[in-house]
Amino acid sequence: MTWIEAIVLGIVQGLTEMLPISSSAHLRLTSALFFEEDAGASFTAVTQLGTETAVLIYFWKDIVRILVAWWKGLWDKTLRNETDYRLGWYVIIGTLPIVFFGLIFRDAIREGARNLWLVSFSLIFFGLLLALAELVGRKTRTWDDFRMKDGLILGFAQAGALIPGVSRSGGTITAGLFIGLDRAVAARYSFLLAIPAVYGAGILSLGDVFEPATEGSVPSGAQMLVATIIAFIVGFGAVHWMLKWVAKHSVFIFVWYRCILGVIVIIMLETGYLQAT
Repeated sequence: MTWIEAIVLGIVQGLTEMLPISSSAHLRLTSALFFEEDAGASFTAVTQLGTETAVLIYFWKDIVRILVAWWKGLWDKTLRNETDYRLGWYVIIGTLPIVFFGLIFRDAIREGARNLWLVSFSLIFFGLLLALAELVGRKTRTWDDFRMKDGLILGFAQAGALIPGVSRSGGTITAGLFIGLDRAVAARYSFLLAIPAVYGAGILSLGDVFEPATEGSVPSGAQMLVATIIAFIVGFGAVHWMLKWVAKHSVFIFVWYRCILGVIVIIMLETGYLQAT
C-alpha cells in the first residue's frame, strides 16, 4: 500500500462510516477506481476503530451514564425500569446477531461479498428500502418507547452491514424508521450499537491486515495507524453533522446518493471500466 492510498482510504472511511451510504462499499470502490488492489475487509474493520473511537468520545457522557445505570440495575431491582438501564441491555442483546453472522460468514465477507455487482445492487436496493421506511415510518417513538424487541430488530439490521453496500447506520436507521422510531433516536442507537461490534471486529482483524488470506494491498503498521487516526478525526465531524441533519431533515439525500452511485457502478461494470472482483 502507498501512503497516498492509506491517507485517501482513511478520509473515505471517516466520511462514510457515520452516514447511511456504506463505508465498506466506498472503500471497495475507491480501491477499484484509483488504486491497483483492494485494501480488503480487514483494513476496513481496523480503520473503523478510528471512527468508533470518535463515536465513543462524542457519546462519552451518554455511554458512562448508561453503563453506570446498567451496573447499578444489576444489583438494585428498583432501578430496572430506568431507560438507561434498559438501553445497556438493548445494546448487549442487539450486538449478538452481528457477532453470530460475522463469525459464521467470515470467509465469505472477506472474499465473495466484496464483488462490485453485489455492492452496486446493495446500494440501490437498501437505498430504496430506506426511502420506503422514511415514507411509511411514523417517527413518533422516543427512548421511553424503546423496548428489547426493538433493540433486537435493529441488531439484526446491523448484521446486514456485513455485506458491503448495505451500511451499518443505514440498516439500523431503516429498521428504526419502519418500527416508528424518531430519526434522531434511530441514529443515536445505531451509533451506540456499533461500538462493541466494531471494536470486536477491528481487534480481531488486526493480524489479518498485515498477513491477509487473500490478495490485496497490504499496509505497513505506520500506514495503518495514520489511516485510523485520519478516520477518527474526519469521523468525529461526520457524526456531529449526521445527528444534526437527521434531527431536521429527511434521509432522501442519502437515498438519491446511493441509487445514483449504484447505477454509475453498474454502468462502469457493464462497459468494462471496472472489474467486479
